[in-house]
Amino acid sequence: MNKYRGDLHIHTLLSPCASLEMTPRTIVEKAREKSLNIIGITDHNSTKHCLLVQNIARQAGIFTLTGAEVTTREEVHCLAFFELPGQLARFQLFIEENITCIPHSDERFGYQPVIDENENIVEMISWFLPAALKVGIEKIQQLVYRLDGIFIPAHIDRPANGILSQLGFIPPDLKFDALGLSKFGSVENIRRRYEIDDKTTLIRNSDAHYPEQIGDIYTIFNTKGISFPEIRKALNRQESRYCELP
Repeated sequence: MNKYRGDLHIHTLLSPCASLEMTPRTIVEKAREKSLNIIGITDHNSTKHCLLVQNIARQAGIFTLTGAEVTTREEVHCLAFFELPGQLARFQLFIEENITCIPHSDERFGYQPVIDENENIVEMISWFLPAALKVGIEKIQQLVYRLDGIFIPAHIDRPANGILSQLGFIPPDLKFDALGLSKFGSVENIRRRYEIDDKTTLIRNSDAHYPEQIGDIYTIFNTKGISFPEIRKALNRQESRYCELP
């Protein structure tokens, strides 16, 4: 087995709360500086920068998980990742069909630009991307798995937009590959307080909105190589693959 550093929660400049410095190229450069092997691109309710980051990262020898940080009807933030462009496109369509369309204000919330490989703006999203979808967490999870994706409730211990703050508990029938913690969360305290057994993988990511945050928090993946199936096995502790927190 080999050890790989992964930061699975990174926003690009498309997210209105992220810095305009968070271009795909800058993200990859910072990931290299922090010795990351795996990055996850997770803009709010959008996958539109994923393939661009993936192409740039591939040239730098960095593996990219493509997906989004989706906001459920309950306003729970969850990470959803997909291996193939077709799966990613289907999830993007699902988001656009189900997001609560709130007109966006650049002045109030920040810009939402989609850029190309030359960093030219090709689209400005006119609706507020972090708005909740009209679909609950369980149905979103079911769709992610129908598309053969990875599903991770994000920063579960945060006082807002975590599954524990929004629901008060983790639904017993909810399936997921791992649970994400904030950088402040104590693994031992969270497991004890919410009765999360040792078989459930807990990971940490930077939730980076600024270049300097990338890779400050990461998870170590113990796998035989870097691929979507290997990462999923590590998250689920299958075939001797596993994750650990540094």
